[in-house]
Amino acid sequence: MSKILVIGATSLVGQRLRDIVPQAAFTTRKPKQPNDLFLDLMHPQAFEGEGFAHVIVTSPLWLISEAVLEALWAQGMKRIVAFSSTSRFTKTYSPQPEERRVVELLSEAEARIEAFCATHDVDWTILRPTLIYDEGRDQNVSRIAATIDRLGVFPVCGRASGLRQPVHARDLAQAAVDVLSTDTTANRAYDLSGGETLSYCEMVARIFASKGRPARILSLPEWAWRLGFGVLGVLRPGSALKGNVHMALRMNSDLVFDHSDATRDFGYGPGIFKPEFTAGADPRGS
Repeated sequence: MSKILVIGATSLVGQRLRDIVPQAAFTTRKPKQPNDLFLDLMHPQAFEGEGFAHVIVTSPLWLISEAVLEALWAQGMKRIVAFSSTSRFTKTYSPQPEERRVVELLSEAEARIEAFCATHDVDWTILRPTLIYDEGRDQNVSRIAATIDRLGVFPVCGRASGLRQPVHARDLAQAAVDVLSTDTTANRAYDLSGGETLSYCEMVARIFASKGRPARILSLPEWAWRLGFGVLGVLRPGSALKGNVHMALRMNSDLVFDHSDATRDFGYGPGIFKPEFTAGADPRGS
């Protein structure tokens, strides 16, 4: 395989790619390891990479501007694999303006990459994961684990029956590498869900089990969540937590995607949801 350049060394998937393809080069604004390269996505003209035919993008996709693509193409890019998100579809009609803006940014970025590649003889593949987790590093599963450690219980909205498909960053990193070695994945987009589908409540119970604790899940009705965050909005009008009521309400919405195309085309086979937290470790990471 040609030389690989990974953009987004500190992302969840980027960190896992260091384990899978240690010979790859990784871009960062603060190079610390021997094969790290400096790249400021706001000023890509200064990038000094050379001869990287294969590029994997794990940084926020909207940061990949036309100028970034030009810089990558000038140094030899012939193939790009970029991570987007299934949030592009699940948050299209979100009541939160910030979430709708993210949907807009993802859609624009995907279209920008496809259009650039079509006119510069570059093959592209877009990967859209569901809920990504990596013990101690992510803002989803690890945040739930931290709440469990702090409170001993975890509050949910109603039955929390919405279906989820958590996928480990390790599986996504492997998927990116597999895509690069499979010609049939060129110029296609794939949804990458986890290896099993379970309710939000079941997901929380699995996190309790991973920590060796009995599942103590506190079900609060929707009105209680709305009231609680309404009071928070009055007491702390500028708080970023105001919008979290919509995250709570989504516990009862299904966020499910089919990854059978990925399995057929490049053998994608994610593991089941079985998080592993080291006993006594802080689930929020260091």
